[in-house]
Amino acid sequence: MSWKHLFSRSLEAAPGRLHFAAHSHHLWPDASFAGQVQAWEDAASLADHKWSRIMGPVWEEAQRHIAGELRLPDPATIAFAPNTHDFLVRIVASIDRHPVRVLATDGEFHSFRRQMDRWAEAGDVLVTTVPADRIAAEAADGAHDLIFASQVLFNSGTVLDSIAELAAMARPEGPWVVIDGYHGFMAIETDLSEVADRIFYLSGGYKYAMAGEGVCFLHAPPGFAPRPKVTGWYAAFDDLSLPPGQVGYASDGRRFLGSTFDPSGLYRFNAVQKMLADNGLTTARISEHVSGLQQYFLGGNPLDGMELLNPLTEGCHARFLAFRGDNAPSLHDHLTAQNVVTDVRGDVLRIGFAIYHDREDVDQLKVVLSA
Repeated sequence: MSWKHLFSRSLEAAPGRLHFAAHSHHLWPDASFAGQVQAWEDAASLADHKWSRIMGPVWEEAQRHIAGELRLPDPATIAFAPNTHDFLVRIVASIDRHPVRVLATDGEFHSFRRQMDRWAEAGDVLVTTVPADRIAAEAADGAHDLIFASQVLFNSGTVLDSIAELAAMARPEGPWVVIDGYHGFMAIETDLSEVADRIFYLSGGYKYAMAGEGVCFLHAPPGFAPRPKVTGWYAAFDDLSLPPGQVGYASDGRRFLGSTFDPSGLYRFNAVQKMLADNGLTTARISEHVSGLQQYFLGGNPLDGMELLNPLTEGCHARFLAFRGDNAPSLHDHLTAQNVVTDVRGDVLRIGFAIYHDREDVDQLKVVLSA
């Protein structure tokens, strides 16, 4: 079974393509097109007044969807930005200590690593990295200002099991705990209700939320960084009448906002959320479908000789399979030549599954791999 009919535009745009990189660039469902059109139509009909709609019902609807997915007590703790890097900069800049002492896993994404490397060069941060299964033990000594960890590691698919343990260490005066949920949000069931008052959580719509780029978000716990040092005028959008010289902030998650942005991602996100709800496609149901395809793919050892870094076990699992081997780059090139989209990170080949796949697609993938 699949839900290909929900992705007819993307699939028909490249009918010969097998897209097994839903973990990288998730194909856009038809609903996202309707959302994009709605954004344009609102801009045309409302012109200058469109922001009242965007920062009102459109914004609030997106907040509610995210809060419901993550079991957050208050949707108002959520802010939006074009990318998660914007939020990383604002969070780190708000830490008073210099240099900022950062603890992270050794499997964080390039964007985080590059920024930390540059800040370390400049003497702005001191970074310690450890394997994900050791980060809680390393953080226990209290020697760090910022603890940063991915909910699901992008390269190996390892699922972090110490969020609650890390959250217990977080304090408004430090340390701050930031969870990068980009490979967790809408990929695995996530309940942050017990830790929402202590952790920052970052994610976005580019992957499993199926809404494309430009719609990233931050859950900011109350009392942490009430006045971010890197700030845009939207952080006081509801109080623009302050006298000159006074820098006001929203009291909720909007305190982390920047400035003018492209709102079309919010429209796409809301439209996709409605599509999922209309079709009864919860995160749990999608994960069950993906898990079945992963198990079917692994039958017969299609990549015998490569190491599966994230074996299928009980409990939550990444939406992709990560295979390590010296032949990963050449195998990726072979697949690309056959119009099969996967991706490779060094010696790791990642194969991602989605609701637009069925067993026939997996059979075709196996045929190409065996050629």
